[in-house]
Amino acid sequence: MNIELQNAKDTLVNDPDVLQMKTWMAEDRITDSVANFVSGPGIEKLSLCFDIKKLRTALDEVLKITSFEGDMQDQGFAAIPLNRRPGETVSTANDLSGRYWLRADDRYVEEPREDLVDERAFSEFNPQFKGTYFETVHRELMRRFPIGRMRILSKGLYNCNSWHRDPEPRLHIPLVTNPGALFIVNHHVTHLPADGSVYFTDTRGYHTALNGGEHHRVHLVAALAY
Repeated sequence: MNIELQNAKDTLVNDPDVLQMKTWMAEDRITDSVANFVSGPGIEKLSLCFDIKKLRTALDEVLKITSFEGDMQDQGFAAIPLNRRPGETVSTANDLSGRYWLRADDRYVEEPREDLVDERAFSEFNPQFKGTYFETVHRELMRRFPIGRMRILSKGLYNCNSWHRDPEPRLHIPLVTNPGALFIVNHHVTHLPADGSVYFTDTRGYHTALNGGEHHRVHLVAALAY
């Protein structure tokens, strides 16, 4: 045996890290569950479900009427507001995003960004989109929950939101997605398939949405104005 190899072998330690590494290497950690929904603290699936084909048809109809808005489109975040304050015709930049808090640097100090939005004021479905399936979705959600802003949110490919928290939780209905699109609340992460399901996301906790796939991710997102 080569003297250097023998010396290296003689100096190997057998501490707890070495033993633990052997255990980890013996485990099969490759799983298909990453392409599915896994419920956890802060991310749950409701029993309510909508027709995904009708949802996607409605998305096509809306995109023929208007386009995504927002000054963060270069960063991969854009929105289409589906409801509004009664009679209001123009959304502000703050309406498209709204108040959130984050810890922006190595001070780890939480700081607010943007202004608070009165979610309950957004009580009128936008007449532009009347007759689309989104009107049905808005009505059915309003029958069950206090719904605030309801927006279509687009996330670009290879893109991630800031790590932040919001004043209120949200409902997510994925319209277009891919297995690389993930949602994280605190320490729980999962994929949200676009099959018509409605997902509760407790965005009062720190969270982010990321799109590690090769295609845009589009969700219908409704604030819960409790």
